[in-house]
Amino acid sequence: MDGSLKFSKKKNVENKERKRANEGRVQRMTNKNEETETPNICDIIKKMRWKRTELQKECEKGKSPCGTSLSIPWSTEQMLAGAPSSHMSSSVSTSQGIFPTSRIGNNESPNSGTSSSFTRSIADMNENDETNLLSISWNQDYGCFAAGTSHGFRIYNCEPCKETFRRDLKSGGFKIVEMLFRCNILALVGAVANSHYPPNKVLIWDDHQSRCIGEFTFRSEVRGVRLRRDRIVVVLEHKIYVYNFTDLKLLHQFETLANPRGLCCLSHHSNTSVLACPGLHKGQVRVEHFGLNMTKLVNAHDSQIACFTLTLDGLLLATASVKGTLIRIFNTMDGSRLQEVRRGVDRAEINSIALSPNVQWLAASSDKGTVHIFSLRVRVSGEDSLTQLNATQGPALFHQNSSTSLDPLISPNTGANPNSSLSFMRGVLPKYFSSEWSFAQFHLPENTHFIVSFGSQNTVIIVGMNGSFYKCSFDPVHGGEMVQKEYVRFLKFENRPR
Repeated sequence: MDGSLKFSKKKNVENKERKRANEGRVQRMTNKNEETETPNICDIIKKMRWKRTELQKECEKGKSPCGTSLSIPWSTEQMLAGAPSSHMSSSVSTSQGIFPTSRIGNNESPNSGTSSSFTRSIADMNENDETNLLSISWNQDYGCFAAGTSHGFRIYNCEPCKETFRRDLKSGGFKIVEMLFRCNILALVGAVANSHYPPNKVLIWDDHQSRCIGEFTFRSEVRGVRLRRDRIVVVLEHKIYVYNFTDLKLLHQFETLANPRGLCCLSHHSNTSVLACPGLHKGQVRVEHFGLNMTKLVNAHDSQIACFTLTLDGLLLATASVKGTLIRIFNTMDGSRLQEVRRGVDRAEINSIALSPNVQWLAASSDKGTVHIFSLRVRVSGEDSLTQLNATQGPALFHQNSSTSLDPLISPNTGANPNSSLSFMRGVLPKYFSSEWSFAQFHLPENTHFIVSFGSQNTVIIVGMNGSFYKCSFDPVHGGEMVQKEYVRFLKFENRPR
């Protein structure tokens, strides 16, 4: 009996010691957890406010040459709460995305200096690496163009044609590269094969600060991006979002007809803010005059819209349909049609339309391999230059039934579009016989996507998806075949013909 009692006491003592040891272990674990415990919400807010202030200081130091200064897109409270409910199909956030290794406009190799995890090193690059061209696009003043490639992107100057800089990335290429005039801000959308940046995400990238300063994520693929100094426009297949540039706040959203081409354009004059996009009906273009709080619906064609463009002030709109035979010019203030020109008789895909800054010429390129130049009979009332327009001025529209009566309205130093010899029977014969045809032409390889713009006086710049660059001049009086002034192979392809 005594032995069993002693054994029981001994067992109780061992249990107490074991319990004390366990309590000590738990206490040590608790202390350790307390040391690594996440700070309270007040600490988080203080830290995020401090970080936001520091980033804003960096943005102010890296203010872009064009005058655009970007701030951090979300307040601290919004960062904690997430995107607002108004972003039903998109979200916006800051990101530490791409870190380029050289500044915009610097011809320094992108592989020199400090490299990032996304930049391909020289050792990774091979002379035999095949670089495919995914996209080409102009900047807002048509003085530069951007090329999205399977390895990144490249920026080129137009006059003369020269590569300004490039970014070759490990993650893959970009299908959309949108410049903001000639400053360090770009909008990027990754290609399908891009491992880091999917095609449903838009990056706002400041090359001067070597970092991504804003990011948009959508539920569907991004079809296009347009920039101006105060707006960012993102184009989805059935919707368009308009954001304020300084804080990335959503300002407008519009429903559109199916828009797989990502059609959308903006005016770039400081006094006017105009957006053109497909409407909700076939052949319709919606024009938004933001400064006037006015919407105009232009029924431009019977077929679906294939291409359109605005003048720099947004007062004139040029459109083409999927048929590609006719190009029409409209007044965006009242939607009236001013002029119609004919590219040809056969169906063609219009790839690009450009209006000269003085609204004297229109250029168009198509898959038929010919760039056409047309003379316009529209001029700005009381002004020799569009740069002196204000937001309430409209163009002086000269549109009469007889082509002969329009001749005095054309500058004596400028030729007119040729008409059919049977144009005097307008109204009796089919419309084809009264059409205005192109004034000057330049022939290119067929079935190649070319974009076109106007260069210096009486010159046209043409850039192709085959990696070719042309500068051509035309006779403003007699027209005819244009003369090639410059040809550059800006992106070489292995075993590909010119």
